[in-house]
Amino acid sequence: MASDAGARTLVVGEALVDLTESPTGLVEAHPGGSPLNVAVGLARLGVATTLAAQVGDDEYGDLVRDHVDASEVDLRSLPPHHEDTSLAQATLDAAGVASYRFDLVWDPDEMPAPEDFDLVHTGSIGATLAPGADAVAALVAQAHAAGVPVSYDPNVRPAITPDLDDVRARVDRLVAHASYVKLSDEDARTLRPGLDPLAYAAEVADTGPRLVVVTRGGDGVTLLSGGTTVEVAAQRVAVADTIGAGDSFMAALLAGLVVRGWLDRPTFDVEALEWLGTLAAQAAAITCSRPGADPPWRKELPPLR
Repeated sequence: MASDAGARTLVVGEALVDLTESPTGLVEAHPGGSPLNVAVGLARLGVATTLAAQVGDDEYGDLVRDHVDASEVDLRSLPPHHEDTSLAQATLDAAGVASYRFDLVWDPDEMPAPEDFDLVHTGSIGATLAPGADAVAALVAQAHAAGVPVSYDPNVRPAITPDLDDVRARVDRLVAHASYVKLSDEDARTLRPGLDPLAYAAEVADTGPRLVVVTRGGDGVTLLSGGTTVEVAAQRVAVADTIGAGDSFMAALLAGLVVRGWLDRPTFDVEALEWLGTLAAQAAAITCSRPGADPPWRKELPPLR
């Protein structure tokens, strides 16, 4: 697959295997982790992507490596080395919505240089679980100081980072260095209980990001930039499950910025926001239509062909 010239993206965070149990008790193994899903989504959409993660030498690690290799993601396994690959046990309800339990370690003591890339993306467990989260925060601060745009998706997981005061503090520090922030309405309610998710998004936008996006599942998405707010409807699809839908949304949003040459754009007008939101919503819908975190390829998204 040809990649867009000049668009080198670094994605940092957890790579794991989702052990998904259906309502009937069937268990399937799928590579996952929000950063891994975003990296695969970006690569499938033609963006040259490096994933910095920790992957073990076990059979689950082989599953992860085969998965990212098939999408031409450059995987850099971060030290120290671990024998076991991290796991997420996902249980699906009758509507295909997943709940999670995690078994993972995140303790990288070395990171790639962000100056070698045109965009850095992080989020989820890798950005909040100590001790690795401290290394991620340092990387993001370094990228920001070097003028490299940072994309961030909190993707809050209270089951594994239950100290929400610590999570909020980490999220606030990362948001302060981010150019692009995507969060779900559930993230917003967890981070700021009692505050309307769009009000929280407006607060985030006021701290400096060029673009803030709030996803609301079947209720659509809101995009905010430079005082402009746009609503984009969710695309209707028969849902297999929702695993990885938000990550596919994130990947398509970033791919859209790359394809249009908008990574350094300071603000976005209504037309640009509608285009980005529609593109990303279409990617999320495609992922929802098939099992596991299986983001779309470029040929499946007509605006990017």
